[in-house]
Amino acid sequence: MNIIETPLKDLVIIEPKVWKDERGYFFESFNEKAFQAAGINAKFIQDNQSFSQKGALRGLHGQANLHAQGKLVRVVQGKVLDVAVDIRKDSPTYGQHFSAELSAENFRMLWVPPGFLHGFSTLEDHTIFLYKCTNLYDKDSEIGVIWNDKVLAIDWGLKPEEVILSPKDLDLPNFKNFKSPF
Repeated sequence: MNIIETPLKDLVIIEPKVWKDERGYFFESFNEKAFQAAGINAKFIQDNQSFSQKGALRGLHGQANLHAQGKLVRVVQGKVLDVAVDIRKDSPTYGQHFSAELSAENFRMLWVPPGFLHGFSTLEDHTIFLYKCTNLYDKDSEIGVIWNDKVLAIDWGLKPEEVILSPKDLDLPNFKNFKSPF
C-alpha cells in the first residue's frame, strides 16, 4: 500500500497494491495494520454506497461534534472528482481544499479525517462510490457549504449546466457564513 501525503495535513491518498492476471484483479481495500502504520487509527462502524449518473454532485458535507466522521472513500465503478475542504479552525490550511480523481481504473482511495467537508462530482455514468465511516450518520449533526462557493472556488471538473444537485445541497450556506465546529 502506498500512502501519498496531500498539501492538507492528515488527508492522504491511498494506492493499494493491485494484483492482476487473466482472471481479473485482487487488492486489499483495508488493512488495519497498514493503515495504523501510516498514522490512520480509524475504527470503521458504518459503510455507505451511492450510485450516480454523470454530473451528479454530492457535497460539500460533514457532521459536527460528537458525530464527526472520518471517511475512507473509493470508487468501484466509474469515476469521480473527490474533494475535501479543511474546516479545522486551528489548521494552517483552514479553508483550503484538495481534489483527486478516484476511479475503478486507478484504484485510489482518499482518507478524509474528521474536520473536513467532503464531496464529489461524478465524471462517468453508472458510478458506484463507497464510504467507510468512523461514526454513524446523524441527521441533526449535518453541516455543509454550497458546492459553488466563490471563496473556495472549487473546480469540480464539470460545466455548471451539467451539475445535478439535491434540493438539500442547493440550500447550503456559503463558506463566509459557515461556522466550523472544529
